[in-house]
Amino acid sequence: MCMTRNWLATALAFTALLAGCAQAPRKAEPAREIVFPSPPEEPRFVFERSLYTSADVVEEDRSTALRRALTGEAESGGLGMAKPYGIAASGGRVYVTDPVARSVRVFDIPAKKFFSIGADPQDQLVQPLGLDVDANLNLYVVDAVTKHVKIYDPQGKFLRLLGGPKMFARPSGVAVAPAGDRVYVVDTGGVQRQEEHRVRVFDGASGAHLFDFGKRGTGEGEFNLARDAAIAPDGRVYVVDSGNFRIQVFDRDGKFLKAFGSVGRYPGNFARPREIAIDREGRVYVSDAAFGNLQIFDGDGQLLMHIGERSERDQPARYMLPSGVAVDRDGRIYVADEFFRRVDVFRPAALKPHEGHSATAAPAAGPQDAAKAK
Repeated sequence: MCMTRNWLATALAFTALLAGCAQAPRKAEPAREIVFPSPPEEPRFVFERSLYTSADVVEEDRSTALRRALTGEAESGGLGMAKPYGIAASGGRVYVTDPVARSVRVFDIPAKKFFSIGADPQDQLVQPLGLDVDANLNLYVVDAVTKHVKIYDPQGKFLRLLGGPKMFARPSGVAVAPAGDRVYVVDTGGVQRQEEHRVRVFDGASGAHLFDFGKRGTGEGEFNLARDAAIAPDGRVYVVDSGNFRIQVFDRDGKFLKAFGSVGRYPGNFARPREIAIDREGRVYVSDAAFGNLQIFDGDGQLLMHIGERSERDQPARYMLPSGVAVDRDGRIYVADEFFRRVDVFRPAALKPHEGHSATAAPAAGPQDAAKAK
């Protein structure tokens, strides 16, 4: 009996020790900050985190953490991304299209939730590419196979469609005016398609087709395999004219204003420009898959700086196939890499860690949380 009591006391003490360790883990040495531009220049952006799977945002409950501490169970890898392509970010939410998984993966950072949009059979996405959100956090997703723009509410509920096979040849990107009154859809076209290298504009409320601008060519206002678009605070529309290695700028009615960029291998040139984003100050962010980086310009096309570099190693700010780029209202930058299947997050150097987006959190996610994500 005495041995039984001693064994029990020892076991309880050992369990308590493990639990204490689980609640107060040993503090790791702080890693050196990754900043851009590099010293000795004053840093403008700081690498904050990478998002690979749902485990990067969903908080593990205490009972699960204690069970792992007692049993040695490995932490779950969570639900990840097969091929992250486009990104939108607002209110602490990061929306990432995954054409292989046929859905939009949603990382809700302040709410510590993860869910998927477009995976239900009734409104399933087939090949989601570009996406954008309006001021009410309604989500607009280009489906390249069904040739629609599919619109969802903030909880991921399907609302309506724009366009269709008769309207688009190869839709790839979408930009929505903040009020949601106009939707600009980039139709990439193809090698044999001359008139379908264009931007088609729709009424956001009714879905009516309003007008188009652009055609195949190299002149002002003409496109060669355009990929993406973004809207500046002043209403101007910036289009990634990928095959012409430039960014073209139009007014809200499609009138050509200017262009910047050219093919080359030096900073400010483009080699394989893909996606574009614009911040509240009118700065322009363009990902380039060949350079493996993100270039930042002012509104007139003057190069300000770049973030990242090409690499075959999966490390922060190292890219093999950078694609989607987004900037939220706090100035955080989000960059997706298709090859490494991750999203990097950079915050402005003046912004403190975990400051900003939690104060403007998106509405709660509805029934599709991390446990039910498909």
